[in-house]
Amino acid sequence: MTDSLTSQFNFYNNFDFFIKSAIINIEVNKMEKFPLTKQGFIELEAELKHLKAVERPNIIAAIAEARSHGDLSENAEYSAAKEKQSFIEGRIQDLEAVISRAQVIDPAASKCGVIRFGATVLVADEDTDKEQKYQIVGDYEADIDRNKISLSSPLAKALIGKEVGDVAEFSAPGGKKSFEIIEIDYI
Repeated sequence: MTDSLTSQFNFYNNFDFFIKSAIINIEVNKMEKFPLTKQGFIELEAELKHLKAVERPNIIAAIAEARSHGDLSENAEYSAAKEKQSFIEGRIQDLEAVISRAQVIDPAASKCGVIRFGATVLVADEDTDKEQKYQIVGDYEADIDRNKISLSSPLAKALIGKEVGDVAEFSAPGGKKSFEIIEIDYI
């Protein structure tokens, strides 16, 4: 009987330890830092300020206006305004979380000949000889329309650690790609 009680006690102790470890891991992951360039951090702060100072008051006014039209159950304006409010509040929470955990890195302070976070890289596609310039940035500031690629993208992973003249190869949705590194700049 004593062995049974001891094994049950050990099981619950181990289970308790497992639960506490899982909770600690969750808390640590919540505190994870995100790399952002100085410019990316400024842009995210500006978006947050705009949402709080302009968009939030506008949507509150739109909801009040829609309420004044009467029956809320059949009021499309009210439903649309509430949906937009939900989006704005969610975006505000996301931005606040990212900004509070941001690790701001100034690329200009990292002048070196090796590609790192924040580098602006001129590459030439080895198949087409087309040149393209990319900046390696954090996940939250990536924008392919502005040639800002995420640090976690396949291209950025292939470029990190390379120097001028090296070739970066990676798998893209259209097949294997190779880029020759022409220039590295930290601006």
